[in-house]
Amino acid sequence: MEVLNTIWTFIVSNIITQPAYFIGLIVLIGYILLRKPWYDVLAGTIKAVVGYLILIVGSGGLVSNFRPILVGLKDRFGLDAMVIDPYFGQNAVTAGVEEVFGRTFGQVMVLVLIAFIFNILLVALKKWTKFRAIFTTGHVQVQQASTAFWLILFAFPALGETPTLLIMALILGLYWAVGTNMTVEITQDLTDGAGFSIAHQQMFALKLFSWLSEKMNKGAKKVSKRLEDMEFPGFLSIFNENMVATSILMTLFFGTILLVLGKDYLTTAGFLGAGKSFFFYILTTSLNFAVYLSILQLGVRTFVAELSQSFHGISSRLLPGAVPGVDCAVSYGFGSPNAVTIGFLFGALGQFLAILVLILLQSPVLVIAGFVPVFFDNATIAVFANNKGGIKAAMLWPFIAGLCQVFGSAIIAGWVGMAAYGGYLGMWDWAVVWPVFTVLMKYLSYAGVAIIAVALFLVPQLQYRNNKETYFLVTEDYEAYKAKKAEKAGA
Repeated sequence: MEVLNTIWTFIVSNIITQPAYFIGLIVLIGYILLRKPWYDVLAGTIKAVVGYLILIVGSGGLVSNFRPILVGLKDRFGLDAMVIDPYFGQNAVTAGVEEVFGRTFGQVMVLVLIAFIFNILLVALKKWTKFRAIFTTGHVQVQQASTAFWLILFAFPALGETPTLLIMALILGLYWAVGTNMTVEITQDLTDGAGFSIAHQQMFALKLFSWLSEKMNKGAKKVSKRLEDMEFPGFLSIFNENMVATSILMTLFFGTILLVLGKDYLTTAGFLGAGKSFFFYILTTSLNFAVYLSILQLGVRTFVAELSQSFHGISSRLLPGAVPGVDCAVSYGFGSPNAVTIGFLFGALGQFLAILVLILLQSPVLVIAGFVPVFFDNATIAVFANNKGGIKAAMLWPFIAGLCQVFGSAIIAGWVGMAAYGGYLGMWDWAVVWPVFTVLMKYLSYAGVAIIAVALFLVPQLQYRNNKETYFLVTEDYEAYKAKKAEKAGA
């Protein structure tokens, strides 16, 4: 047993939780199953790994670029608060789970394994379960397993190790399967059949806000234009180009906050070198946002084609009709690039407004905005909302999501005790959906677990019942799916 545990720990540490190599492994297996020549298998695997590494460079650059603001708002104004961010949330679990519950963080890796196998099993039995997607974003799985570990221990503190892990695996595995399955249609529509869904921290949000965006357009007298359909006149035409629009808007956003923080603080904190120009520091920091976003989109274009093509080998031979669930950042290569910037800005506005309300109300739990929720949640929501409902939806729903992320995280993290350890995951599903799960488990015990499990199992059944003709067609033959959809719309 010890040997198996060591092998699994090695695989988790070096492949499962390293998305570039996990995606590379999927591409490798897919191309082998497609019986591609060895040199095509090698080339495709390398392109997939390198493409994802490029995406990580872009994502990491965006996060590090935001660090002076994140640190500055905390230090400059003396805010002793919890940071809503997946990495801060994982650190909080690592620091507090043994002290609070007498458990070890190592059990989280076992939870990842069981929940992942359960997700695969649900897809393998899709004839009865109706699940079509596998959650393949390994680092996100570990972040979510960490927070789920704490929340379920909070609900069942006296439960033995094995029953605890089984309950966790049941709910977390179902959440992964349901969430990735819910985003299948909207992602296929966005990408024109690229052959993947979203597996991240805001899957329920994407489905909800895409549905609400469609409703906005149906009820409106005038259909809202999508961002990519807008052409600005005169001098505003410079905003027609994504790179220029992003650079200007980010300079206004970052520049204002950095000016408030001040040159003296930034120099003392080590962000700005002594004797360096404050103006050009602001300009470079702001323009780097456009740089890293362009890098991220290059990474997406590099690996998505390989992943989509190779997964046909897995779906045709091992899991027919299945698609991989991937990082939300992959969606930024589709639709309007300006939606990413709009989503970030309006999501940040919602978060900052909610934080101000917490301060004014003297909330016992104060929140610091982490970059991952404020950017990756809200930018992704805007991309999907814009595709379904146009520019109005791309502005409204990220703003609403920003409010939910702060208020929901403050309530749940304060209640379960994670706020005391400085962090909470903070993404939309974990600020809205998982607090509901926690309440049900805490106050209804095993009945709460049963209610959650049954409700999650019912979601794909209801999806299938509403669209029997096209439900599996959307992953198996997207062109036929589009034809059926157009025929139905015409009728």
